[in-house]
Amino acid sequence: MTFDWTFKPFNGLFFAVSAGFFLLLAVSSLLLRHKSIRARKIALISACLVTLAGFFVYKYFLSLDAEYDLLRADMDGFDWWGELPLHLCNVNMILIPLAVLSGKKPLMGFCFFVGPLCAAMAIVMPGVGFEGCSLLLPRMLGYFGTHYMVQIEALALLTFGFFRPEFRDLPMTLITIAGITFAVFLFDMLLRVTGLYPRANYFFAVETEGNFLLDLFYSWIPLPFLYLIPCLGILTAYMAAVMGLFSLGKKGRKTSPFENSSDVHS
Repeated sequence: MTFDWTFKPFNGLFFAVSAGFFLLLAVSSLLLRHKSIRARKIALISACLVTLAGFFVYKYFLSLDAEYDLLRADMDGFDWWGELPLHLCNVNMILIPLAVLSGKKPLMGFCFFVGPLCAAMAIVMPGVGFEGCSLLLPRMLGYFGTHYMVQIEALALLTFGFFRPEFRDLPMTLITIAGITFAVFLFDMLLRVTGLYPRANYFFAVETEGNFLLDLFYSWIPLPFLYLIPCLGILTAYMAAVMGLFSLGKKGRKTSPFENSSDVHS
């Protein structure tokens, strides 16, 4: 009897792979528990850089995938300008190292709150060409491997002791999210105006791409980028809820070994 490698959201293989990646996070957090802040920085930054390298290897194989091009014929197939690590989730591979090196909590807040949420959505709602296929296909390994790693690397900001959600950081985190989104919107427009990639839509900053919720927001504010403003309201509620849980959990909690390090936020 051969093993069924078909990967679908919430099937047996999905739960096994998910458990494996979160076990990786737990084990690495335990191993680094009493290591220096420098060792933890090196570990997390290295993981992000390896993931980024793997991302481009995955995209290379995707560029050779004739079946993927056929499935995405309505989107003009593969285009390198449309496959850059500038989506809401995989941009974390670039931003997490910058956040760890700079120690900027608002930037860490973007990585911690936005990255895992969007990566989770991509995993449970994969696009055309990534659902119901064998996990052994290069495009499946690359797609899901990247999104799982983005998740655990963002959560490692917490488990490695670099970041803890606090209400006082909420305003600057929201400003950072808006600023990064606007910068990506400008890049989208640059790609469109120059003709390098007329369909550029990183961060969904230009078009809704048929998303029912974004379609609703666009009906309220029919302007690119600005129609995302209601998303900030939803994100604010989500972040406030998470921060509230951490605030409650902090009461009566013993200080973690990570927080005993005087240079955690250096």
